[in-house]
Amino acid sequence: MTPVRQLESTPQIELPPSLLHDRRFLFNRELSWVEFNRRVLEEAADAAAHPPLERLKFLAIFSTNLDEFFMIRVSGLKEQIEENITDLSPDGMTPQEQINEIRDRLLPILDLQTRILREEVMPALALEGIPVCPYDALSEEEKRRADHYFTENVFPVLTPQAVDASHPFPFISNLSLNMGVVLAPNDGEKLRPNEARFARIKLPNNVARLIPVNDQGTRFTLLGEVIRANLQPLFPGMRILQSHLFRVTRDADIELREDEAGDLMRTMERELRQRRFSGAVRLEVSGSMPDETTQFLTEKLELESTDVYRIDGFLNIPDLMRLYGINRPDLKDRPLVPTAPKAFRQKKSVFDVIREQDVLVHHPFTSFNSVTDFINAAAEDPDVQAIKICLYRAGKDSPIVNALMRASENDKQVAALIELKARFDEENNIEWARRLEAAGVHVVYGLRGLKTHSKLALVVRREGGKLRRYVHVATGNYNPSTAKIYTDIGLLTANEEIGADVTDIFNYLTGYSNQKDFRTLLVAPVSLRARMLELIRREAAHAQTGKPGRIIAKMNSLTDIEMTQALYEAAQAGVSIDLIIRGICVLRPGVEGLSENIRVRSIVGRLLEHSRVFYFENAGEEEIYIGSADWMQRNLNRRVEVVAPVQAPKLKRYLKEELLVTYLRDTAKARILKSDGSYERILPGDGAEPFSAQDFFANRAI
Repeated sequence: MTPVRQLESTPQIELPPSLLHDRRFLFNRELSWVEFNRRVLEEAADAAAHPPLERLKFLAIFSTNLDEFFMIRVSGLKEQIEENITDLSPDGMTPQEQINEIRDRLLPILDLQTRILREEVMPALALEGIPVCPYDALSEEEKRRADHYFTENVFPVLTPQAVDASHPFPFISNLSLNMGVVLAPNDGEKLRPNEARFARIKLPNNVARLIPVNDQGTRFTLLGEVIRANLQPLFPGMRILQSHLFRVTRDADIELREDEAGDLMRTMERELRQRRFSGAVRLEVSGSMPDETTQFLTEKLELESTDVYRIDGFLNIPDLMRLYGINRPDLKDRPLVPTAPKAFRQKKSVFDVIREQDVLVHHPFTSFNSVTDFINAAAEDPDVQAIKICLYRAGKDSPIVNALMRASENDKQVAALIELKARFDEENNIEWARRLEAAGVHVVYGLRGLKTHSKLALVVRREGGKLRRYVHVATGNYNPSTAKIYTDIGLLTANEEIGADVTDIFNYLTGYSNQKDFRTLLVAPVSLRARMLELIRREAAHAQTGKPGRIIAKMNSLTDIEMTQALYEAAQAGVSIDLIIRGICVLRPGVEGLSENIRVRSIVGRLLEHSRVFYFENAGEEEIYIGSADWMQRNLNRRVEVVAPVQAPKLKRYLKEELLVTYLRDTAKARILKSDGSYERILPGDGAEPFSAQDFFANRAI
């Protein structure tokens, strides 16, 4: 544990009543996110730590993250500018200042991404026998293969769209890859002014971006290059003057007016249909596209020149993830082998085990089967009377949802709260809601004006003439796919007070309840903020009276101003604070007289850190919580979140002495946030090997 620095010799900075709009105390949220994505890119650059296909994966994650950032966050800033909204960000920046700074930071990062792919990852894959070759570099036989593939599989589905007086500029769908072609009549004469014509070709989504050109399917060329080499049949009688790829990103944020929505599902379906026609926010073009063509596209898409990003390389890197599917385990990380919790290795039913002891699961090191087995057992057990669950992101092929439908068919009372507003999972959730309703499950969509983000399941079982409640409360979703790549914590318990609280929460979600007090659980937006502030301030009070004060908090993001101010005040009182924050952090650590007792680290590795754990020393009477909420205004004010205490001494020791301490020991994937907003890698001591928390957990079962 890091010792508390003595503050007597350092004059303390006086905190204002509110930190709002004060850049001395807050980092900008959007720029902090850009720095997080830079850390993702650093993993792609780390050839010593990751084999080539894993480096490619990080490049794809970087691109996907950036797409969502533009679709949601940048689009929101642009809307503010268009509507002449001059509200400042919490740190005091105007929307235009944020847009400008985002671009300034992204340009060199995007150049780095391109260089890593072009100069390192693709050559490394080629050396390993998986080359992606330019069309012009193919042998004559390989070109014939590619051309034949084009004729048989691509040409019939392409639709050239002319742009002229009788053909308006076509709609360019979100994240689609397109080819802009400039043509002229093939009359052999010199091109006359205004004679050039523009046409757009959309590269079909259902045709692979990589075309194999050998029998083994390990040597590829790019679909865009094959189309470019075969453009003439699409434009007979015309001269092809130039052809270049481009890509458009559109606003994807859905803003529902729930007070006007008579049917939430139909309203969501309508909004999803309209989302594809929302305004453009970014134009990516090939680095070789002439300025004149770029300006033409920019004007047609009603964008500014600052919305254009030239990419001197591969557009839409996630398309390359087809290579990740090649059976080359030597080019990937060693597979994780999840284990069952020791408690479940006994020859007992899952209910017998949970009734005897609380069980902690730590995914993906603990198999997610621990959770699916719990729900499956509930679906089949004749003594189970009811199952209730919150589904935020269940995925496309969910064994959890299938178990719920089976439970309903077995005449159990089943209720599922499905969050239709879970961003980018709306369509999946609508489909699951329909299927669950058809199976007789009671489906509800949560509370008006709030997203239900809590991760809760309740099983009610008749035992010995009375009902007993079994609960699963977690930090992650009921999604077996993400459970393999996200780190999350879950608690399985038969604790009566927790069970009673969870019953009240489901009544709050499904019926008419104005519940304000809960026995043990912290629930947003009802009690979570107030209780977390109380716990922070209690540590400060202990420190001021000479007792040890200690906070360790692990979460995805810290953006809430009130929580940040409370942490500053606790640090000034002498509380030692370690924050393990994967992504956005607006708190400025390490400032003398303010936050030298606060250390912030981010761990970015092969797994996405997603667990939320909160430790408070409480003068020796330690309290530890896990749950679904980050310290963000949206989580504390606008979502239904649940944070639960971990009470079993053995599990508390694991969370404090193994999980949190292990993350604080990391010298392989951890980076420290400095007071200027930059992140610096933590290096092992002299002669020591780098220590990876994720690797440690992969080799150790609970």
